[in-house]
Amino acid sequence: MSVYTLVGRDELAAWLQPLGLGELISHAGIAAGMQNSNYFVTTAQGRFVLTLFEGIDIEALDFYLALQDHLAGRCIPCPQPLSDPQGRRWRYLAGKPAALLSCLPGAALEAPEATHCRALGEMLARLHQAGTEMVNPLPNPCGAVWRQAIGELLLPQLAPDERALLVEELAFQAVQDFAALPRGIIHADLFRDNVLWDGAGQLSGVLDFYFAGEDCLLFDLAVVANDWCPNDAMLRALLAGYQSQRLLSPAEVTAWPAMRRAAALRFWLLRLEVRHQPRAGEVVTIKNPEHFRHLLQRLRLAPEPLPR
Repeated sequence: MSVYTLVGRDELAAWLQPLGLGELISHAGIAAGMQNSNYFVTTAQGRFVLTLFEGIDIEALDFYLALQDHLAGRCIPCPQPLSDPQGRRWRYLAGKPAALLSCLPGAALEAPEATHCRALGEMLARLHQAGTEMVNPLPNPCGAVWRQAIGELLLPQLAPDERALLVEELAFQAVQDFAALPRGIIHADLFRDNVLWDGAGQLSGVLDFYFAGEDCLLFDLAVVANDWCPNDAMLRALLAGYQSQRLLSPAEVTAWPAMRRAAALRFWLLRLEVRHQPRAGEVVTIKNPEHFRHLLQRLRLAPEPLPR
């Protein structure tokens, strides 16, 4: 989350009025993440999260908010958008589409353990199962087509060693055939800072669904593994939790090494895009792409099969 668009107190108070939340007490920008403007908002009825969507397609916004509403109604602990009396989940604020969502308890973990990975794996599989009931899902906005297009766009701006790596990886991914893999709605961005845990160590929140879409379910698992699992024990725990709810198919087991590379490529490209094509903002988070370049290089040199 970041702050690209400033929101004044008076205009926010007027925007909140139809929601019937009482007096606006405070609002403060959240300096984390990369894509949208976010604020903590406190009213007489509690604390919420305000998101102003920067440059988003309205069809996509409707899908993201409907998805969170759908998942929250199926016991997935995700932010739930508040609707006004006309049933609108978003309205314009400061010239941007904006939504107010529930603020979940807990905090992110910088150094999770295997027990956390198992709980997260179970939650991810439950999320995948709950998402099957959504009709007409949008495709993953950063799927294979996006990776190829943004990779080609960035090539001229990269250093020679980066360019060589990207050319080779784009060529490798272009010949992968994932058609036989189970598909559904994926979160696609389930990093450590997008998962909350309460004081008892229980998973209390899954955040930031604004990269969600339809894709291979295995891609979601690979995204999580790349961020959460620095060792084999944590990866085994993640997989045990996931497969306690949904067993992986033989085709998914075979595709695992290539899919982990695809997930590493996706976030390397995303962070390269932000570095080379930054947007202006009041508080903007720019994350280092080098971590995912090194991870991609490691996975290329030493492919890691799915542990059994």
